[in-house]
Amino acid sequence: MFPGGIPGIPESRMSERRDFVFPSAAFELLFERAGLPAFELPSDIARTYSGTFGVRSPSLFANFVASVDGVVALDGAGESGHVISGESEADRFVMGLLRACASAVLVGAGTLRASPKHQWTPAKIFPEAAAAFAELRRTLGLSEQPKLVVVTASGELDPSSPALGDALVATTPDGEARLRSALPQTTRIARFAPGGARTHSMTLRPLVELLRAEGHELILTEGGPSLVGQLLAENLLDELFLTVSPRLFGQGPATARKPLVYGVDLGGKPLELSSARLHGSHLFLRYGVTLRP
Repeated sequence: MFPGGIPGIPESRMSERRDFVFPSAAFELLFERAGLPAFELPSDIARTYSGTFGVRSPSLFANFVASVDGVVALDGAGESGHVISGESEADRFVMGLLRACASAVLVGAGTLRASPKHQWTPAKIFPEAAAAFAELRRTLGLSEQPKLVVVTASGELDPSSPALGDALVATTPDGEARLRSALPQTTRIARFAPGGARTHSMTLRPLVELLRAEGHELILTEGGPSLVGQLLAENLLDELFLTVSPRLFGQGPATARKPLVYGVDLGGKPLELSSARLHGSHLFLRYGVTLRP
């Protein structure tokens, strides 16, 4: 695909390549804006991703998979992302790569409720690359696993979820009262004042400031749509990684499918395309979020 080597990988690193690629084929690089950050990637990851990858520090970046008609969450589908992606191995690889680069993973309570047994770690979503993801985290000076941060203004969480064992739960005073005696002792609760663009919500800037103060420079959010909408409304999101899956789901009066952003009016917030990759018929887009003054 790339005569003479892969763009952005020195020839000395090319000698480290193995005889397999994690997904069934490498990504096809369609476009990449000059000047993007570049981490020192394990050779298998760089070969699969077809080039360099990195994010600026500090940064808060989101990852979503959406159908061609913009659906990111299906009603009653549990882990709907797998359905929307069509079980795409390339999408799972990118999810693992982004988790591998993150110090913390931020999700909303709805995302946790939809996947109560999930663990938000790189190896969980793409175990084939577990060793390479672990190597990347060591190179970046990150802990063994990213810290899970769950946002719930109401405190409506299942305390038996294994992901909560070492998580940080951000909630309101009412949510704290509901959760304090129910959560494992190893779960930390951070209390914030209620408020925000939606009813029964909380502003997220104090939470992000807390995470930054505690050393979490690279924060990944995997949603859901209400949480990412709130982050965008507060001008907290720096980048969006979006997988466009070649599927159509449609919308009807009896369905409750959600788009990428839900619950806020962003008034046409502009984005800047940073890169585009192709794997089969799945399109992998990276956008910088242009902040309003």
